[in-house]
Amino acid sequence: MASFSDDPVRPPAPAFGVGAQWAGSAREAARGLATPRYAAAAAVALPLIGLALLRLGADAQFAVAAFVIPVLCALTAIDVDERRIPNRVVLPAAALVLVAQIALFPDRTVEWIAAAIAGALVLLLPLLVYPTGVGMGDVKLMLLLGVALGSAVATALVVGSLAAAAYGGLLLLRDGSEARRTAFPLGPFLAFGALVALLV
Repeated sequence: MASFSDDPVRPPAPAFGVGAQWAGSAREAARGLATPRYAAAAAVALPLIGLALLRLGADAQFAVAAFVIPVLCALTAIDVDERRIPNRVVLPAAALVLVAQIALFPDRTVEWIAAAIAGALVLLLPLLVYPTGVGMGDVKLMLLLGVALGSAVATALVVGSLAAAAYGGLLLLRDGSEARRTAFPLGPFLAFGALVALLV
């Protein structure tokens, strides 16, 4: 039985209210994608996708590459700007790529999973020893690179590490011993290594 202390019964929100909420979220996301960093990422990603098409042809491997390339470009832009690799981007991307790879190339399933685990472990171990040198975002990025590249993730790691070392050397030449206190994101160099492994 109802009493005077009961909350009044409220009619359910109209469906168009939920639709308006979703539309507002979509507009907010679109505004975020229009920022200069994402515009720069798109400007870099488009010719790289074209290069991937020339290199791989219009096949299943290209379809995966056409998704991975803009993700890597966006993650690079975020890491340069914010010094972080957000979970909301890298983890869903890794899961989607893994599902696509297994669906398209089921005979290489073990390779995709093993490369992801091995790639992540390669950076996880230094993180445990020297936490300020590597971030968890870099570990998760290697997870994505493993499922995207398979055994070629080793090439990405070597090329990315060499590029990062070269950049660190340039900082030492420019700033001397002060450069040892300079932190810079590792993600862009790992992404560069992945693009080399994918496209060269």
